[in-house]
Amino acid sequence: MSGEVLGRESITELMRVTPPLIGEFLSLSDQLQPNGFDLTLHEVSELLTPGSMGRDSEKREVSDTRCLEFDQDGWLHLSPGSYMITLNEVVALPLDLMALGRPRSSLLRSGVSIHTAVWDAGYQGRSQALLVVYHPLGYRVQRGARIMQLVFMRLGMPVEQGYQGRYQLENLQGSEV
Repeated sequence: MSGEVLGRESITELMRVTPPLIGEFLSLSDQLQPNGFDLTLHEVSELLTPGSMGRDSEKREVSDTRCLEFDQDGWLHLSPGSYMITLNEVVALPLDLMALGRPRSSLLRSGVSIHTAVWDAGYQGRSQALLVVYHPLGYRVQRGARIMQLVFMRLGMPVEQGYQGRYQLENLQGSEV
């Protein structure tokens, strides 16, 4: 059925195919949810330079970043502001699925949000998102924390050609897809 949101059982089935819907997760029992899959924090980077968006792809530039270091216990205190986050998991969407990412409600209740784009059918990669700390005193986060939920939706019919953009296969050095 098109437009359906996948539940735990459908997600589990898609984890058994090659490539799996989600790979390199930390704990299937913790991350698999009734209506999606929790993604975990791998790294946090600060944005150093402004980006730009032109009419043509050639005129698009993303901000330069610098990776922040977690303390010896894996924690990081973030001051108010915007951060680029990289997730642990590798996503491999088949041609009949798309996904949307939403912040976990505990973040929202603490003045923190995550902003994402659409995960298009056919996308494969270790995704990034924008984490924004709105709380004036900042926020502490631990490496490996479950910070957002990916929700999968079935398309009316498979697309003929999946995602082909610049972020296809992003952040996969040394990983299997």
